[in-house]
Amino acid sequence: MKTLKFKTDIKCSGCLARVMPHLNNLAGKNTWRVDLLNPEKTLTVESNEIDSIEIIETINKAGFKAELL
Repeated sequence: MKTLKFKTDIKCSGCLARVMPHLNNLAGKNTWRVDLLNPEKTLTVESNEIDSIEIIETINKAGFKAELL
């Protein structure tokens, strides 16, 4: 399983709730998390089947930005 990390502009639990259905559909539940306490609001995704472009596009579709770390 590979781990991808992204810097995001997801700032709070309300933002996280907007992104959740998009990431759950793409990656599945329990395969991703956002560290809201980290200043970079790091999104970590664990998957062998999803690439970074798909994740960035999904975050953008939810109205947020993500950049591969």
